[in-house]
Amino acid sequence: MSLVLGIETTCDETSAAVVRDGRFVLSNVVWSQVALHARYGGVVPEIAARAHIESLNRMVDLALQQAAVAPCDLTAVGVANRPGLIGCLLVGATAAKAFSFAWNLPLLCVDHVHAHLYSACLFAAGSSSPPPAPPSLPAIGLVISGGHTSLYRIAGYCDMQRLGATVDDAVGEAFDKVAAILHLGYPGGPLVDRLARQGNPRAMEFPISLLGRESLDFSFSGLKTAVLYHVNGAGGRQRDVTALTLSQRADVAASFQRAVTAALAAKLRRALERHPVRSVIIGGGVAANSEVRHTMETLGEAFGLPVFLPAPQFCTDNAAMIAGLAAELLRLGFKSGLDTPVVATI
Repeated sequence: MSLVLGIETTCDETSAAVVRDGRFVLSNVVWSQVALHARYGGVVPEIAARAHIESLNRMVDLALQQAAVAPCDLTAVGVANRPGLIGCLLVGATAAKAFSFAWNLPLLCVDHVHAHLYSACLFAAGSSSPPPAPPSLPAIGLVISGGHTSLYRIAGYCDMQRLGATVDDAVGEAFDKVAAILHLGYPGGPLVDRLARQGNPRAMEFPISLLGRESLDFSFSGLKTAVLYHVNGAGGRQRDVTALTLSQRADVAASFQRAVTAALAAKLRRALERHPVRSVIIGGGVAANSEVRHTMETLGEAFGLPVFLPAPQFCTDNAAMIAGLAAELLRLGFKSGLDTPVVATI
C-alpha cells in the first residue's frame, strides 16, 4: 500500500491531499483564492504566491488530519513543478522538497497538465458506490482549463504525446472573459454555464475556429472578440451590456458555450479518427461544464469508446490528482532530485 502526500500551488488554489494506492482519495483540501483576485477580474501572480506561503502549511496539516495519517505513514511526497505561475510553483516545490528531506521520503515532481488527465482515475475513499475501473490505455486525452487547452495521445501516464494546443486563449480563459463582457463576475466558467441553461444556443452564430482541415490546435480569441462586438457593438464600446435583458444575455452565453463545445468536439473527433485508442479522458476545470460533459460523452458513444470524466471536485486544480500521478510514477520507478527545477511553461 502507498500513501502519497500531494501539493498543488500552480495558480490560485492552495491544495494538499493524501491518496492511497494512486486512486483512493483519503483527503483533498483546497483553499481557493477567488476572493483575493475577484476585484481584479483575474489572478494576480504576486498575490497568489504570497497567499500560498501563508496557507500551505495549514492545508498540509488539514490533509494529514483528515486522512488520519502521520508523516511517518507516508510513502512519498508529490508536487506540481510545471507548468504554472513561477512564484506559485516555487512555493509548492520548496515546501515539498523540505518535507521530502525532513521526513526522508521520495520526491516526485509531476506535470500539472498530465495530472489533470490522471484525475479521471481518482475515487473518493469511503464512497458507498464501488470504484469504477480506470481508463484503458492508449487513450486520447483532452485538458480544458483556465490556462490550458491541449490534446494528448496517452500510451501511459509517463508517455504522453501532445497532439495539439491552444494558439492563443485557453478555453477557461475565454469563459472568464465572456463572463466579464456579460458582467457576470469571476470566475466565469460556472456563471456562464448556469446562465446558458436559460438561453437559446442557436440565437447567435458565433465563429467556430478550426484552424485548417488538418489542425489539432485550438483558438478562442476570435470567438471572444465576436462576443465582445455582439454585446458592445463594433469596436466593443458603443453599447452597454446593462441594456440587454436577462434573456438576451442568456442567449449570448448559450451561443458562446455551443461554439466552444463544437470546437472542442471537432478537434477531439479529428484526433480519434487518426489515432486508434481504447478510451477518451477529459480533464481540467471546464470538464465540469454541463454541455461539455454531455457532448463529450455523446462523441464517445459515436466512436464506441468509453469517456472518462473526473468527478466535479477533481476537475479544478487539486492536490489529489498530483498525489495520484506521483504514486503512479513512483510505481514505475521514477523519483525526483531535490534540485529539480520549476518550469513556468510546457
